[in-house]
Amino acid sequence: MTADQIPEGSRSRPAVEIDNVYKSFGHLQVLQGVSMTVREGEVACLIGPSGSGKSTLLRCVNHLEKIDAGRIIVHGELVGYTERNGRLHEMHDRDVARQRRAIGMVFQRFNLFPHKTALENIIEAPTQVLGMGKEAAIAEARVHLEKVGLSDKAGSYPSQLSGGQQQRVAIARALAMRPSLMLFDEPTSALDPELVGDVLAVMRALAEAGMTMIVVTHEMGFARDVGDTVAFMDGGVIVENGDARQVISEPRHARTQAFLAKVR
Repeated sequence: MTADQIPEGSRSRPAVEIDNVYKSFGHLQVLQGVSMTVREGEVACLIGPSGSGKSTLLRCVNHLEKIDAGRIIVHGELVGYTERNGRLHEMHDRDVARQRRAIGMVFQRFNLFPHKTALENIIEAPTQVLGMGKEAAIAEARVHLEKVGLSDKAGSYPSQLSGGQQQRVAIARALAMRPSLMLFDEPTSALDPELVGDVLAVMRALAEAGMTMIVVTHEMGFARDVGDTVAFMDGGVIVENGDARQVISEPRHARTQAFLAKVR
């Protein structure tokens, strides 16, 4: 679906609702009452210093981390839990896995199978999880490889690809599950500087096509130019959240101003 094909009014609908979420690891409180909404077709960027809770929040959205309190709703469905008589009960693993199918995630590290080619990496989940026929999965995988500019690398193994190429294969692999939401956890942080642009270009194209995205990033130019909204996190809370260009160019909070002064 391209941006101009998004049904009229759908951008006003919430795709992700994060409501007063808390998460701790032992005595370390990582998220302290985080709330935010991402609407259909929006790109929401999370910025902030290391250890501020950005990646943990992203992992909570698809229940890779279990929250301690609050709730997360994706496309109208409570993530990871069912509610009965006002109390939350954790879902069975198979139901959580079903929810995750609609949520693509791209990590800092590429996590490709080293013994499989780019094409084989991409068709693994559609054939094994979605039950797609191999020929159909291969045809679709080639479309995704073309989208990420790697049509000529279908038969290459990860060791034969640059870091940027591996990350683009990882994006194609996530897209092969036909997600309605994409999560990116600092997808360029492990790349050499000259390889960053190709990955960001793929993400920009996804945004222009209307994909709903939450992106943890240190790339301020991308956040300003591609993001619809930017949330600055520090100490497990959202300090400032608003229009991407306004937050990046004219931050209102002193903590946001101090952070951006160091990373620009």
